[in-house]
Amino acid sequence: FLYLHCLLPLVLSAAWALEVTIPKDTYDAARGGNITIPCSFKSTATNLNNMVLSWLYLTNDPNGEDNQFLTYYAATNQLDLAEEYQGRAGLKSAPVSGDSSIYINRLTMSDNGTLECRLQIPGDNKGKKAAKVNLIVLVAPSKPICKLEGTPEYGQNIKATCYSEEGSPQPTYKWQIYDVQNRPKPNPPKSTEENGILSLVNVSIDTSGFYVCTSQNRISSAICNMTVSVMPPSMNIASTAGIIGGVAAALLLVGVLAYCCCCRKKEQAQEYAMGPPEEGEYHDQGEDKQSAHNGVASYRDDVSDDGGARRGPPMVPPNKPRRDEYED
Repeated sequence: FLYLHCLLPLVLSAAWALEVTIPKDTYDAARGGNITIPCSFKSTATNLNNMVLSWLYLTNDPNGEDNQFLTYYAATNQLDLAEEYQGRAGLKSAPVSGDSSIYINRLTMSDNGTLECRLQIPGDNKGKKAAKVNLIVLVAPSKPICKLEGTPEYGQNIKATCYSEEGSPQPTYKWQIYDVQNRPKPNPPKSTEENGILSLVNVSIDTSGFYVCTSQNRISSAICNMTVSVMPPSMNIASTAGIIGGVAAALLLVGVLAYCCCCRKKEQAQEYAMGPPEEGEYHDQGEDKQSAHNGVASYRDDVSDDGGARRGPPMVPPNKPRRDEYED
């Protein structure tokens, strides 16, 4: 009897307690669509004319404030809505009937979050006065962006990253590598993959391939891809092009110098052919002297007279009569 006497107040307290319920933990709808989030309550209070119903977005920031976007005052039958919900949110029915459900139309990504349905009824302050629910606005993943971080050279550590700017629920990412024959191959040894980041350690020629990333949630999927070519150190395209350009410039310079030298030698040869060298003049003069010494007349066919015409060899004078012939 004593036990029943102690238990009776607890049973009566529970019977008089407020109870707010939401059937499911999570509701979802596509972006741009409409949704109804049900919420009901039970109360033994006989007068609900002074009740206050509130719907809030709960913040994850310990220092932040919850966003109360809908408030209904039964005493004045007044509904207050936050500016961003004007014209697209409201109550499904009169809350005094025990139905505190709401609707939200033209859903946007900002509608994602954890909502709370909260009741305040004068004279009924005990029990479960609020219930929580998650709202997910479904959005297909946007085309992900593939990037390569680091230098793809032998022995280096690089990262292949993949990220979709949109997607709800949050997309998951998966990398797949293909060889030159378009055949799938496993990830390189010691590689790790997390949240769209594929970390590659001590890369080699075997790391090269065609990399494909898939971004997926329960709505849809999207992919991006890129080619990874691992080369020996300092043999990337830019440095190779620089080396080729330098060699070409050097060869061009050598060709120009060789051409100039050949032209110079040709000019010197032409000058030598058009004018008698000094050594030849000395040699001719020597021969003239030697001829004079031997009593032989010499001449030069390259000496011009005053008129500019070349003189030929001297004419042989006619035989003069000897003096004894005149005397005779």
